[in-house]
Amino acid sequence: MGSNPRADGSFERDTDYVMTRITADGADGYPVEPGRYRLVVARACPWANRAMIVRRLLGLEEVLSQAIAGPLHDERSWNFDDELGGVDPVLGIERLKDAYEKRFPEYPKGITVPAVVEVPTGELVTNDFAQMTLDLSTEWIAHHRPGAPELYPDHQRDEMDALMEAMYHDVNNGVYRCGFASDQGAYQEAYSALFNRLDWLSQRLESRRFLMGDAITEADVRLWPTLVRFDAVYHGHFKCNRQKLTEMPVLWAYARDLFQTPGFGDTIDFAATKEHYYGVHRSINPTGIVPVGPDVSNWLSLHHRQELGGRPFGDGEPPGPSPDGE
Repeated sequence: MGSNPRADGSFERDTDYVMTRITADGADGYPVEPGRYRLVVARACPWANRAMIVRRLLGLEEVLSQAIAGPLHDERSWNFDDELGGVDPVLGIERLKDAYEKRFPEYPKGITVPAVVEVPTGELVTNDFAQMTLDLSTEWIAHHRPGAPELYPDHQRDEMDALMEAMYHDVNNGVYRCGFASDQGAYQEAYSALFNRLDWLSQRLESRRFLMGDAITEADVRLWPTLVRFDAVYHGHFKCNRQKLTEMPVLWAYARDLFQTPGFGDTIDFAATKEHYYGVHRSINPTGIVPVGPDVSNWLSLHHRQELGGRPFGDGEPPGPSPDGE
């Protein structure tokens, strides 16, 4: 996670990403091609979680392989500690930093996930997480599974883009703005923006099953990774403690609906998520002690969101089981 401390004590995410794109026409020198690229993720990371979900929903597992970094990392990089020998079996590297520096020697920015690496060269292609998932929807169409949902419908894009920008500022990045604030006023400003936006989203979802209506879209993919981590991490670790998610009835039911939808809950590892946040953020949690709770069995409880109607995958079908090892 890259960040720049501000003089006023507020948290500012470093968003200077490698913006190379993988496109159908290969305009940036990287054309869509099955087997050529490897998506590097970490189960703990909400930004990587988006890419994992989109890859699953669109059925790209056979054409875009996936490497999973371990939950802990040091100041140098995410690494592959959970793999045999601590090396990714496809890329042959111990640390994601190796792929960054293969393309950009002495790369000076943060080593972030998700990242896409070109397998033949071992070089980073992009870590631009926001554009990455949109391109999986719009540039990889030729390789989508039959029945894949339309996650970024053309006729809804203007409304979606505005909604996703507001959610990014107030919710997705808002929890970090709370957690890493070093000034009381900056923290309280971020806290107010977060819960005001959550209240607004709750009202929006009272009468519609998903953020854009009757079907899952990219907007849901972007909100949900923050919600699913809320009680396990953000409520306590990041001081986002006005309420737990389980105490916000509409959002809690909405989050459970998606958790129980193929492609969402099957990407989550609560233990790895807690190990990462509580183990890595020593400025917030100096002892590195990882909490035992909360009990997560309630994620499988009835949500009744189907009573609002809608079809999660629109005219399509749910994805099949996760590939072995994922």
